[in-house]
Amino acid sequence: MGTTIRDVARAASVSIGTVSRALKNQPGLSDATRLRVVETARRLGYDAAQLRPRIRRLTFLLHRQHNNFAVSPFFSHVLHGVEDACRERGIVPSVLTAGPTEDVVQQMRLHAPDAVAVAGFVEPETLATLVAMQRPLVLIDLWAPGMRSVNLDNVGGAALAMQHLFAQKRTRIAFIGGSLAHFSIAQRALGYRRAFFEAGLLFDPSLEVPIDAGLDPDAGAALAMARLLDAPGPRPDAVFAYNDAAALAAMRVCLARGVRVPEDIAIIGFDDIPAASHSTPPLSTISIDKEALGRRGVELLLEDAPVETEVRLPVRLIARASTSVKKP
Repeated sequence: MGTTIRDVARAASVSIGTVSRALKNQPGLSDATRLRVVETARRLGYDAAQLRPRIRRLTFLLHRQHNNFAVSPFFSHVLHGVEDACRERGIVPSVLTAGPTEDVVQQMRLHAPDAVAVAGFVEPETLATLVAMQRPLVLIDLWAPGMRSVNLDNVGGAALAMQHLFAQKRTRIAFIGGSLAHFSIAQRALGYRRAFFEAGLLFDPSLEVPIDAGLDPDAGAALAMARLLDAPGPRPDAVFAYNDAAALAAMRVCLARGVRVPEDIAIIGFDDIPAASHSTPPLSTISIDKEALGRRGVELLLEDAPVETEVRLPVRLIARASTSVKKP
């Protein structure tokens, strides 16, 4: 006969009701008691799947650096996808923004979620805290080993951007990147470097310019472009920026300096935000389905036995005038 809920209660020195609440992630227990029950159940080999309730509440956790949707609309679109998927399944979503100095456990206790979707960058300590809470968890635009995650094909997108620039006979291609602590940015930087190797070209590390962490992203991208233009030696003939906002900032610096886009420097971004198609010249970019990113995250979270726990969504190239010189 297998281990019963009564066996777990006896071993953990709690009531059967407490075991049930702990394994269902229901409120009313201290974190210490919940953790003790979960660890006891795991040690005894108790299958808690039969106690798992239907997920009714989901908290969408976002780092405070991402919560200005007006300036950085990427995650607002991801959230729309999450909300749509939740609405179709009768799940109530809530949004929580948190920084590294805040008590995430206390905030989560107020939200009382049955499951959590973490989007974008969070500190490793925050992620470890969420894992310890023993709630169903999915990562969106973020990756960690052994965890369910949904990401864009960031490496493949960078390859598309670089292949497009190579096809335009550009070889001195710079990369303006953000913090490599962000999984998606690190993957785009990897795709950028790998593209040179696959094209049989030498990679010049001086052309990879990170954004100053002390500046806001727009000012940081502008400064990075200015550094590329002011550096000794030949200028880059193209720029691949880690997102469209950085690409547009770089383009403004070029045009202000009298550097023609794309005749002197071709520029391409990533994300296909609305402003990309309305810039002068219109910005080439890698198009992504941001709503699908959020929707697929909820779907993966709810799957009992997913075929794959690390999902990668496709991207596509949108070629516009910022990279293609008109032929006479």
